[in-house]
Amino acid sequence: MKPLNIAIIGAGTAGLAAASLLAEQGHHIHLFEKAQELEPVGAGLLLQPAGLAVFEHLGILDQALALGAHVTGLEGQLAGGDLLVNSHYQQAHPDFYGLGIHRATLCHVLESKAREYPEHIQWYMQHDIGQLNERDDTVELIGTAAGHAFQFTADLVLIANGARSHLRPQAWEKLNQPYPWGAKWIIVPECDVLEPQILHQFYDRSNIMMGIMPTGPIPTQPEQRLSSIFWSLPSEQLADFLPDRKSQQQWLAQISKRWPQVAEWLEHVIPDPEDQQKWLSAQYRDVVLKQLGQGRIGVLGDAAHAMSPQLGQGANMALLDAWAISNALQQMSQTNQHLNTEALWQLYHQQRWSSIRFYQFFSRLLTPFYQSHHAWTAPLRDFSFRAMYQLPFFRKEMAITISGLKTGAFGQMNYAEIARKHVATVSVERSDFKFD
Repeated sequence: MKPLNIAIIGAGTAGLAAASLLAEQGHHIHLFEKAQELEPVGAGLLLQPAGLAVFEHLGILDQALALGAHVTGLEGQLAGGDLLVNSHYQQAHPDFYGLGIHRATLCHVLESKAREYPEHIQWYMQHDIGQLNERDDTVELIGTAAGHAFQFTADLVLIANGARSHLRPQAWEKLNQPYPWGAKWIIVPECDVLEPQILHQFYDRSNIMMGIMPTGPIPTQPEQRLSSIFWSLPSEQLADFLPDRKSQQQWLAQISKRWPQVAEWLEHVIPDPEDQQKWLSAQYRDVVLKQLGQGRIGVLGDAAHAMSPQLGQGANMALLDAWAISNALQQMSQTNQHLNTEALWQLYHQQRWSSIRFYQFFSRLLTPFYQSHHAWTAPLRDFSFRAMYQLPFFRKEMAITISGLKTGAFGQMNYAEIARKHVATVSVERSDFKFD
């Protein structure tokens, strides 16, 4: 099959990773991004083993490890210090670990990789795509660049412009709504009062949740290691969080009653409300699609499956999407002289559909136990988790789930198959997939 002209809309995690993987196959990539420069905004995130396997496949794992923070597991404390969640990657596999990484660092690593293909990747910064018109053998992109209208024609379009994408076909949407809870976040110097290789979470009932995550440095200041702090709130309360020094002291007192050691540390690292450094807001959406691709249009990343961040899988699923679409396109090209879109999307769905459905279901199931005002959720959570964490089977399954490799209650992806460069043979049966 001759190289394709592939338009990727959105230079985020999914878009940058897919650009590199498809350029490596010899395709001509046209990467459209509405921002003038790549300046990612956001706190740190956790790359799970699933995402790290894609990094290994891309050949950028060592670079990421040098800039990130090695994470061995997740611990969740109740008020008073009792441990509710105690999940470690080695319970899933002796060689597994996570990587806390700043969003700017993640973008830097992925962009650097994409820049290695100047003959195959063309960058279109400050290009806002407003409409897609699919024809029999092409897709027309219509948009604006620096205030001027433009049109572009591609053989294949991959939509990767985030949870609020207006380009994904509305007919594919099964659910698209804002999540009622969000979070305030800030990045501070590395926490020195907690185990530095653990993602720490703190819960009281279902309406108080805080996270402190090792984040590593940013590329321009490699000597300054960082931590990300998250504080969960209903979306309507995000704008009024800590408006002045009095409210900040009340917030610290609230934490001190539950986790005094953490409150003492926070008092020294949280900036004064009048300082330039501010808490920023993170708001989330639930996006569930009936399908991920059809004809000459496909969807990757949060545009395809945005969800609550409770399981910490957003970036990892975006990386897996990029890996799967490149894998599917390479397999299809080995057996077809021309682009067979039906075969392409069957292969893509076969590799991603079951995993996406599992994590979306599990996220919706768990999130109310950590972000809600229900009186019954916290007692049920505390009782059941204490009981289940006594079982080695449950501890292992939770560790595999957090690793991002689950495809269902009893199935999982193979890290080595993702990390390797060769493409595994996947048989395709139309009856395997029912998009409803």
